[in-house]
Amino acid sequence: MKNSLLYCLTASSLALSFFFEHTPAAFPAFQTATPVVAEASFLAAFSGDEDKPATMPTTRDSLAYHYYSQTLGLKLAFTEDQNLLRTVTDWIGTPYSYGNNSKKGTDCSGFVTRVFKEVYGITLQRSSRSMFQNVKHVAKTEMHSGDLVFFRRGPGQPIYHVGIYLQDGKFAHSACNGGVMVSSLNQPYYHRNFYAAGRVEAN
Repeated sequence: MKNSLLYCLTASSLALSFFFEHTPAAFPAFQTATPVVAEASFLAAFSGDEDKPATMPTTRDSLAYHYYSQTLGLKLAFTEDQNLLRTVTDWIGTPYSYGNNSKKGTDCSGFVTRVFKEVYGITLQRSSRSMFQNVKHVAKTEMHSGDLVFFRRGPGQPIYHVGIYLQDGKFAHSACNGGVMVSSLNQPYYHRNFYAAGRVEAN
């Protein structure tokens, strides 16, 4: 009787040992833990920090940058200030209207003041001449996105136009012959009348 009992216990032990050793292969449904660990390690590899989730560009960001690139005619690196690009894009096509600064119509300085208020929370002087007197002057070769570009019609003439530099020699402005648009500083008219660039410094 005692021998029979020992035999049954030994057989049961062997059976349980066999079951646990072969369960992963025989029963894939029990493998839930392994893929989760592997997935976490895989994602951590992208971030370079196993304690933090990976940061990857979202589809929404990519689509937005592509839209801004096509609308504004810019070659973007997908690292630019989306707030500035979005705000300028929203104003594209607004008709020119002297003395105004709404999306029903705006002049050049009105457009610039609205964009700076919306994007940076900065209130600028209303006229292009006043803006020029309150910016840090920078060389044309040192312009950054968000700098202001000023124009005059020759030596000794007053500043008559202002725009917002974007990149690649292009700037956004409200032109009297087309409203809010993006133009190039290399266009003969703007190349000839370009006077200076200025950087707005936050107070």
